[in-house]
Amino acid sequence: MEQLLLTPVTSLLIAGNVIASLIALSNPPFMERNLFHVGPILERREWHRMVTSGFLHGGFLHLFVNMYVLFMFGGFVERVVGPVSYLIIYFAALLGGNLWALLENRAKPSYRALGASGATSGIVMSFILFRPFEPLMIFPIPFFMPAVVLGILFVVGSAILAQRDNKTIGHEAHLGGALAGILATIAVQPVALSNFSRQIAEALGGA
Repeated sequence: MEQLLLTPVTSLLIAGNVIASLIALSNPPFMERNLFHVGPILERREWHRMVTSGFLHGGFLHLFVNMYVLFMFGGFVERVVGPVSYLIIYFAALLGGNLWALLENRAKPSYRALGASGATSGIVMSFILFRPFEPLMIFPIPFFMPAVVLGILFVVGSAILAQRDNKTIGHEAHLGGALAGILATIAVQPVALSNFSRQIAEALGGA
């Protein structure tokens, strides 16, 4: 609770996701009007879906996982870069993920997706820029690894899995969100890149 009070933007983003998702889950027409749907976006220019879909979730587990990730990593990033820059990173990752998904699926008008995972992927990658050797664990790998290693595995894995035809997870959004999160973090706080490089060099014995 104290962390949420110290990081108000993260708290508001979590609240927004929870409220919007609960409304959508109980109101199918609202869900249909606001989820990511390639056909309406390209044919009817319903660009609002590029943002609104990032606040909707397909179920309580989906919502919980994304909000847990945001809670665990967002607060740190918000404290380091400040609330305005944090919002820039978050929405850059959200839009970057959906833009990547749109480009990948532009020939599939029936393609649909929803969830904050593009945005949260960007926040996790932002965290990794600042703390590349923080020990992290990701399911189903049963052990901790340096954050930078996990980040590389995540990006490579998302790029590979995004090429599968029969997928139920929007790996394209994960990949686009992760890359946009990195670029946005460097844009709002250029020192992040030099600090990251210094930590990598020190770990490799180059300092």
